[in-house]
Amino acid sequence: MNDVLKKYKELLIQKRYSNNTQRIYCNYFKDFNSYFKDNDLDKLTTEQINNYILDLIQSKNISISQQNQRINAIKFYYEKILGRNKQYYALHRPNKEYKLPKVLSKNEVKKILDSCNNLKHYCILLLIYSAGLRRSELINLKVADINSERMIINIIGAKGKKDRISLLSDNTLRILRKYYKKYQPKEYLFEGAKGGKYSPTSVTKILKKATLKADLQKNVTPHKLRHTFATHLL
Repeated sequence: MNDVLKKYKELLIQKRYSNNTQRIYCNYFKDFNSYFKDNDLDKLTTEQINNYILDLIQSKNISISQQNQRINAIKFYYEKILGRNKQYYALHRPNKEYKLPKVLSKNEVKKILDSCNNLKHYCILLLIYSAGLRRSELINLKVADINSERMIINIIGAKGKKDRISLLSDNTLRILRKYYKKYQPKEYLFEGAKGGKYSPTSVTKILKKATLKADLQKNVTPHKLRHTFATHLL
């Protein structure tokens, strides 16, 4: 089984799946293998796999998102590792839920930003909100990605390995220039104390601290700021 897992992960890497997707797929495939430890995986039927997913729903109450991820992890093994035809597409998939995102008011965003006394922390949260950035996009931003001439932000290799651009406001640019003069980042726009990319967990901690200081009784995440950006644009 170790050889199978090694091959499984190597193929995920070769196909340029993100580190997070690699981790999730490998963990779910290990669970799948453990569940059928007394069976030959290559001889499992669609019905057996459907029953496995059903058991997870009933015993662990897995979410719709996790159900789809687990199915994809299983399909990766049969279709990519074993090279089989799409015979396992018959797995039952749930209808996707459509929920309106919970967003902050403009006043709440202002309170969060005003609670940041550190210029770098302020710029991190301001940029997530004002440009609608994902956390991963923020920490991968390089100084050269800020285009003040066209007033845009170039986001390279975003979700799905696609490049995109976002807007750069006059106010954000003015504050970023102040930040640049003070911190002098070398390559990445936001760098750690020892250089290199800023830590994604640090971004979350900054936002959590600012939210508490602003006395907001809400669970505010970087992605919620991104949803708030889109809603406020509308």
